Amino acid sequence: MGKSSRERNVSVIKDANGNNIVVINDIIFKGKRSIDWDYVEEYLKDHVGDVYKNAEINDVVYFGKDLPDEYAHSEYSNSLKGAYAKAKANAAQGLGEMIEIAFNGCYTENKKRKHAIDAAKGWYRFESRFALPVYEDNGEIERYNVFHIYLIIRHDQNGKKYLYDLINIKKETSNPLGCR
Repeated sequence: MGKSSRERNVSVIKDANGNNIVVINDIIFKGKRSIDWDYVEEYLKDHVGDVYKNAEINDVVYFGKDLPDEYAHSEYSNSLKGAYAKAKANAAQGLGEMIEIAFNGCYTENKKRKHAIDAAKGWYRFESRFALPVYEDNGEIERYNVFHIYLIIRHDQNGKKYLYDLINIKKETSNPLGCR
C-alpha cells in the first residue's frame, strides 16, 4: 500500500445539483486482472472501532469486527469483476464519509436465523455516492467516475448499528462533476 491505512485522501464535495459525493483521490488497490481481497480485509481491520454519524438519521454507525471479512469476502464481492471490483476495493477508503452523507434509509426486519443476534433489530439500507479518479497514461487525472452504492447496516441486539457491507455498485453515466 505504501501509505498507512490511517492516511486517507478523501473529501466530500457537492455535484452540480447540490448532492454530496465522497471523492477518493488515491487508488491504493490496483490490479490488472483481479483485486487482492485479503489486502482489502487487512486494510479494513485497521479501522474496526471507527465511528461515523449519519446526517439523515442523526445516529452513529460503527465499523464492527465482522466488517473486514464480510466486505472483502461476501458473495457480492466475489461476484465482482474488473472496474466494479476495483471500485468496491477502493471505496473502503471512504466508507466513513459515505455513512455520513448516506440518504434514503430503508429499514427491513431480520429474516435469517444466522443473524438472530448480530441483526436482531433488523437491517438498514442507505444510498450513497463516491467518485474515483481515472488517470491518463502520463499520470494526470483525466476524469472521475462516479458510482452509486447501497450501504448495508445491521442493527445489533446491543442497540448499536454496524456497517455490514457495500452492495449494488453502479457507475453513473451522467457527468455530475462537470469533467470532460
